[in-house]
Amino acid sequence: MKIREANLSDASGIGKVHVNSWRTTYKGIVPDEYLNNMTYEKRAKLWEQNMSAQDQYIIVAESDSGQIVGFASGGKRETNVHENAGDLTSIYILEEFQGQGVGTQLMKEMFAYFRTVGYDTIFVEVLKSNETKFFYEAFGAVQHEAKTITIQGKELDLLIYKWTEI
Repeated sequence: MKIREANLSDASGIGKVHVNSWRTTYKGIVPDEYLNNMTYEKRAKLWEQNMSAQDQYIIVAESDSGQIVGFASGGKRETNVHENAGDLTSIYILEEFQGQGVGTQLMKEMFAYFRTVGYDTIFVEVLKSNETKFFYEAFGAVQHEAKTITIQGKELDLLIYKWTEI
């Protein structure tokens, strides 16, 4: 497994991982209509835009055969008003590659980046029903806040975790 910084030619692969991961991770949590309306093309365009942003760091996990099987991104959300703080904005891995240490590799690389830009606190948002919260807790994240969001007319509990030692 190779972890590397993403480039524009990776947008299609990232888009596929994003859609497929949402469909497996959020099935039964997020309304099916929302998941069914996600397309590889729309997500690829989104990631092209994200890669053009100066404040985003995006990495990919690439299999030995060159397939993008996971990715992570981070930076500082516009809503983040905390000094020296950043955000882990996404981390997604294809279901068949989960549990193989890919997430750990992605997290280590993201945290190395966060340290280089001077962040000493990192936030991440996760739906309460998403078991990924246990992955974050295993990495030392603690729940900081909870709020409600609406996706496709369904109210969902959103947890905000933070790390103060990265």
